[in-house]
Amino acid sequence: MAPRATREIVEFGDFQTPPELARRVVALLYRLGVKPDIVVEPTCGLGAFLLEAARQFPDARLIGRDINPRYVADARARLARHPGVSIEVGNFFRLDWLTLLDRYRGPLLVLGNPPWATNAALGALDSDNLPVKSNFQEFKGLDAVTGKSNFDISEWMLLRNMDWLAARQGMLAVLCKTAVARKVLAFAWKRALPLRDARLYRIDALAHFGAAVDACLFYADMRPGPAPQECAIYDSLESAGPASRFGFADGKAIADMGAYRSHYSLYGINKDHTWRSGVKHDCARVMEFDRDGGVLTNGHGEIVELEDTYLFPLVKSSDISGTRKRARTKFVLLTQTSISAETASIRAHAPKTWAYLMRHAKALDGRASVIYRNKPRFSVFGVGDYTFAPWKIAISGLYKNLNFKLFGSLEGKPTCFDDTVYFLPFRTESQARAALELLTAPEAMSFLNSMIFWDEKRPITVDVLKRLDLAKLAQAKGKSVNLGLPGYGAGKNRNPASQLPLLA
Repeated sequence: MAPRATREIVEFGDFQTPPELARRVVALLYRLGVKPDIVVEPTCGLGAFLLEAARQFPDARLIGRDINPRYVADARARLARHPGVSIEVGNFFRLDWLTLLDRYRGPLLVLGNPPWATNAALGALDSDNLPVKSNFQEFKGLDAVTGKSNFDISEWMLLRNMDWLAARQGMLAVLCKTAVARKVLAFAWKRALPLRDARLYRIDALAHFGAAVDACLFYADMRPGPAPQECAIYDSLESAGPASRFGFADGKAIADMGAYRSHYSLYGINKDHTWRSGVKHDCARVMEFDRDGGVLTNGHGEIVELEDTYLFPLVKSSDISGTRKRARTKFVLLTQTSISAETASIRAHAPKTWAYLMRHAKALDGRASVIYRNKPRFSVFGVGDYTFAPWKIAISGLYKNLNFKLFGSLEGKPTCFDDTVYFLPFRTESQARAALELLTAPEAMSFLNSMIFWDEKRPITVDVLKRLDLAKLAQAKGKSVNLGLPGYGAGKNRNPASQLPLLA
């Protein structure tokens, strides 16, 4: 039965490991030849893993910490008959782990099931069960202040675990989301940590925890030895051999190393072919509209009357994927051509639009993202000259297929997209169609697929798309193609009213 989504479950990622699953995990470690002198479970809960470790590794010193005093008392009772056990109350994020672990010598096994929660979810609860804020993922620019900075708490914890192990012989064996394990591995590989062996063993998280996520046992051997930057994936804890492998190349995790190597000649970051994200406004009920006949309706169900000046056709991810058929045309209100462009002139260009924005000023002024801080009032983000290109190839980042679609203008205005869509801008239809032919070629599709982990929440990203160099592909296919992309930089200090001659 799935656990109830109580505050305790959300705040502490409190999915206690079933005893049978703990037994299978520790039995696997024994089969792999793991022989630790110290077993540490940093978030031990009721002690299921420590109990199995005591049975399988009777000579090992067992150390458990947990933030919940009731769990600590229960775990102590369960392990009362076993010598060499230290189970105490402790907050992972406040403990001095290095000083604690320095008391012990010998191979270390970090074992357990860290919380399955994100920093955003815990921040919404005003929880103290969080790490000190830092850009530990080393994102740059806007990625460091927008949605990319959200992360799983277990990711931060596992990176700390690997820090402990990098300085001494040891192993890591934890239950976590598969996407978290991949991120941690990519981080370790990027920093050339001494990672001799890495494995993921798939587990049924829905059956064990009532959680509908792709999950695994993540095993990492950080003892001295060769350090290949590949990870074997096993279908179950009892599988005799790996079903597949993923790896690390060019600073990124790669889903299929074989296909990646086969089409590596297509790799290249061509700055003339820049993939863009769609418009971000963080206020859909105010900024997006359905049109039925000549009537505009916003997300609040209000019928509104606006000038056409700042309205542009809008396509969302579900429209590109084909999962939704929409009878009505959708529009978005664009107040700028760049996030620094002034907006005050809207009042003169389009007084009805300005009055509408003022009526909804509370919602727009209350947008939480720091990207709007100290920007002109009613700003949007993800706009530039490329937004107003008459032709675009677009793809949804959310859906599980490489479905590229061509879009032209509608009613004399360029088609725009929401921020879950990525697109390439073009000046002419012929350039766009030539690029679409290249993107959908078998070589391109195989190369892109080799870099995509389809179980991710947003499997297709700009980071993946930009690695395919269309110019190299055109050359390899013996085609002379002018893609016409240079020149679509960010618009400077204009608002959409100044774009009207372009759109005519």
